[in-house]
Amino acid sequence: MKKPVALLLGIVLTSVGHLLAQNNFEPLFNGKDLKGWVQYNGKAKYTVEHGELVGRTVPGEPNSFLSTEKKYGDFILELDLKVDEHMNSGIQFRSELNDANDHCNVTDTHTPNRVHGYQMEVDPSSRAWSGGVYDEARREWLYPLEYNTVAKSAFKNNAWNHYKIEAIGTSIRTWVNGVPCAHLIDNMTPIGFISLQVHEIGNPKDAGQEVRWKNIKIQTKNLKPAPPSNLFVVNLIPNTISADEKRNGVRLLWDGESTKGWRGAYKNYFPENVWYIKEGVLHVKGTNGAEASNGGDIVTVDEFHAFDLQFEFQLSDTANSGVKYFVTEKENNKGSAIGLEYQILDDDKHPDALQGSIGNRTNASLYDLIPALRIGEGRREKIPIGRWNRGRIVVFPDGKIEHWINGWKVVEYQRGTQYFYALVAKSKYVNWKNFGMAEKGHILLQEHGTHVAFRSIKIKEL
Repeated sequence: MKKPVALLLGIVLTSVGHLLAQNNFEPLFNGKDLKGWVQYNGKAKYTVEHGELVGRTVPGEPNSFLSTEKKYGDFILELDLKVDEHMNSGIQFRSELNDANDHCNVTDTHTPNRVHGYQMEVDPSSRAWSGGVYDEARREWLYPLEYNTVAKSAFKNNAWNHYKIEAIGTSIRTWVNGVPCAHLIDNMTPIGFISLQVHEIGNPKDAGQEVRWKNIKIQTKNLKPAPPSNLFVVNLIPNTISADEKRNGVRLLWDGESTKGWRGAYKNYFPENVWYIKEGVLHVKGTNGAEASNGGDIVTVDEFHAFDLQFEFQLSDTANSGVKYFVTEKENNKGSAIGLEYQILDDDKHPDALQGSIGNRTNASLYDLIPALRIGEGRREKIPIGRWNRGRIVVFPDGKIEHWINGWKVVEYQRGTQYFYALVAKSKYVNWKNFGMAEKGHILLQEHGTHVAFRSIKIKEL
């Protein structure tokens, strides 16, 4: 005798419930209705069909978020999703509304109940950033998959994909189909709701596009972090090294408190008349645009050959500075010490942005040699003055060098090639013998007469 379908379904649901309980997971979606969820922002259509939660785009509506009524701090979230190939979506977590306490960080202060917070990206486009971490209506991209290009192939279009988020303390990690995607350290929002996003559409023809979710479950007790994945770690807590960064060989190059490990260029002391430390930030004083008469550059006591250097910098109005590397101090130059330079500049207001050739003196460029790229889908071109930028210089043992800014690689070159020598021959460095070709050298922070601030200066030797 065949058992009734309702009885069989009850047995299956009971078994699934028992399995979840054994694994310390609990369902967030009951497969029948939207109980426990509330919608914010836009009016995209959310329905339940065949045990799946379905979101559909609606013309003229902003981003829509179906959000849990309950807030979650530390958790492991897993779910399956399938999205139309021409759509964009995401999973919000530790998210809040505009009336929350960190209102000052929100970019949209006018929309009532505007959702903001961390988002694990769903990106079926050719950019392929699915699994990256975005900060909705706040700081934008925190972990684009340019940091982890191997993970770009994890997401499968026109298929179900398994998503996992691990948020334990300040550590945030993501996986797509079992592939590690992002690792972020941040403490801006320790608790918040979880949301399923239906992104706004610009073309009415895209109305009715779908994203589907199922098997949505969460664990909040007896949390155990997954084994280390050795990904590049983006740490947004100033002047700190996380356990995983330490495991990866990263250390602080500036301790955030003292001048230890640094001295003036061509000096055996630190130029405290030009630099000062306040609340974990290293400041170079502004002198009305004129460089300090006695030279205010500072260099590391140590020298480096191959390394991954990270630093955060904050521009003031009309700011001009730079981070130089392979500085030897052998030139005894009366001005700034000589070295390859990651340019730091207010491109809008400082006249140096229009000097040189084809923009090779703009922010993040290899100064006077190679301009930083200004292209890229989804790239935020300009960070407002007063906000922190994330700079990065990677020098590989084979001589290949990269400049990064805010998650984007904007310069790539190989020193010692004919192309490199040709660039030098047409630059202001033409008369410096073997410019940029030292086997090792100091790292330098430049004083150029304007106020610039630095923090979270860290290095990994390669």
